[in-house]
Amino acid sequence: MNIYQTLNQITEYIEEHLEEKILYNDLAKIMGVNASTMKKVFVLLTNLSVSEYIRKRRLSQAGFDFYSKKTKVIDVAIKYQYESATSFSRAFTSFHGIKPSKVDKNSQLKHFPRISFNEEILMFKDIEYSIVTLDELVLYGKGISVNNDNIGMIAPKFFNDMENKYLDLYGNIDYGMVTYSDSNRLKCDGYYILYTKLIDCFSKFVIPASQWLVFHVDSKKACDIQRVSKQFYYEFLPSCKYKLRHIPELEYYHDGITDFLVPIC
Repeated sequence: MNIYQTLNQITEYIEEHLEEKILYNDLAKIMGVNASTMKKVFVLLTNLSVSEYIRKRRLSQAGFDFYSKKTKVIDVAIKYQYESATSFSRAFTSFHGIKPSKVDKNSQLKHFPRISFNEEILMFKDIEYSIVTLDELVLYGKGISVNNDNIGMIAPKFFNDMENKYLDLYGNIDYGMVTYSDSNRLKCDGYYILYTKLIDCFSKFVIPASQWLVFHVDSKKACDIQRVSKQFYYEFLPSCKYKLRHIPELEYYHDGITDFLVPIC
């Protein structure tokens, strides 16, 4: 077993015990070294101390707790091993930028995912997101067949071709849409450009009312949107508790930026 496999076991153990007291000696046993060496190896490969990693994972999960149900600050503080509601509230506010008592369905929260290792890649980063509720959307547009291997090339070209063809007629494209052939969102099969205005020669698409995770992209460039999309699926999704809906994800283009929207139940 290599060091990366061992570290994955450590982060898995942490994930399973976020609501309990985590002892460094127990983590060290997984690696087969003493606690001091384990901590040095962890910070060397992540540039993050074990205690800081545990703190960020707990605060990340606490944000979901406040979003998903009404709960007392003291109860969540105790759940994640804080000695007082005051110390927890201070840490939560510093991490999320909002007091725990102020969190509601429209709050923008921060997610710090479980660190995942392999021999070549280490990916983790704070991911800011918000949750919005949108009414039913009625959109009009055109699409093209894609798959996981070619969407990165075909979708941007299709977008540019459609924008050049229809800009003078219909203005800027309002939305992009990615469809999937499976409920786990592992196999994409279509990309569409969509307008909010009625266009008789285009197909009509009805997106049901839903809640959405919203990730902001500070541009409309395909490479930036794809980067955030990959960040969501490879970093955010494996350690989040939100349940995805089997309806298409959307890209909302406005004011020179893009909102990457993922539907949740």
